[in-house]
Amino acid sequence: MVGLWIFALGIVMTLEADLGLSPWDMLHQGIQFNSPLSFGVASVLVGIALLVVTGLLGVRPGLGTILNAVLIGLFIDLQVALDLVPSAAGEPFLVRLALDATGVAFVGIATALYIGAALGAGPRDSLMLAFVERFGWRVGVARTVIELAALAGGLALGGSVGVGTVVFAFGIGPACEAAFWVLRHSPLAAPPLAPAPA
Repeated sequence: MVGLWIFALGIVMTLEADLGLSPWDMLHQGIQFNSPLSFGVASVLVGIALLVVTGLLGVRPGLGTILNAVLIGLFIDLQVALDLVPSAAGEPFLVRLALDATGVAFVGIATALYIGAALGAGPRDSLMLAFVERFGWRVGVARTVIELAALAGGLALGGSVGVGTVVFAFGIGPACEAAFWVLRHSPLAAPPLAPAPA
């Protein structure tokens, strides 16, 4: 729960930095621009699609998967309502960049915390875990590849890109890997992978 709260706080920091959407949100926006789907519905459907893919790769969902899907959004709304992170929209660029980078670091720490609890991972983190397990990739490499794929998809669909998009795409992988190392958590502490279907 602490990990999910910190995860939401990191996302709020990146939003309040006002430097652009994360790669996945850029993809959701691109889908919104090119379909009758709303941003929120696009986000949910992408998450479901990722869970199907990661299920085929053998990653089992758990309680943490459900809590991730439900609570992060609620925590974001609550933190925004409480104004825990005031908007930095009018602040100098370097202040906004520092806030954005801090938000990315918080998301990395939160990812290691909640996955380390071994209750299951969210859709995007499950894909990261599948790549780590199946292909032997390092956490940082797996997460960066995933973020860059989302960024490419968002660009192709006309999503809005900004400095914050690039910071998140290239920063979240190293942030996650560093957090796993510092906290001495294994990224594969989540529920064991099921055998991939033949």
